[in-house]
Amino acid sequence: MKKTLIILSLILLFKTSSTSLFSDIIAGLKSLWTTQQTTQNTQEITELAFELIDTEGNVYSQNTVKGKYLIINFWATWCSPCLKEIPVFIEFYKNNANKIEILGLNYESLDYAVINEFKERFKINYPVILYTGSNKAQYSNFGDLRGMPTTLIYNPDGKLVHTFIGAIGIKELMQFIALES
Repeated sequence: MKKTLIILSLILLFKTSSTSLFSDIIAGLKSLWTTQQTTQNTQEITELAFELIDTEGNVYSQNTVKGKYLIINFWATWCSPCLKEIPVFIEFYKNNANKIEILGLNYESLDYAVINEFKERFKINYPVILYTGSNKAQYSNFGDLRGMPTTLIYNPDGKLVHTFIGAIGIKELMQFIALES
């Protein structure tokens, strides 16, 4: 509701004022958005207190990933941008598993046989968590999902450093993950 009022106010201002004033308003809103994103991105992983079980029965929590970069990827089998980024995650995990943990949080109701067949077909080498309904609260610990795919990157200190909405590539991963030898 609040966002709608802001947008309507901006439209009214735009209609009654010059284009440069509108540009100034947009620049101010971008600055406000960046501030909100930065504030959101300082959340500590220990505050999340998550515990997720992958399709192999392995348990992952803030303690099991401590000291590594954590990549949380929300995806679905029907999502074509999700399918495009899977090979990126496979390669990145293969080359950096000692410094990163990728958790692929599938966001659809499937059974284990279907998701395991999918993992095998795509040769997924990182942990996949199947959405079961009973783990909905754990999924929500990572915030509201605003698009598919969504990828969250936490640094080894447990700080959320970036949120991507849409397909991610190796270039974007390397931008936020320092993998010195």
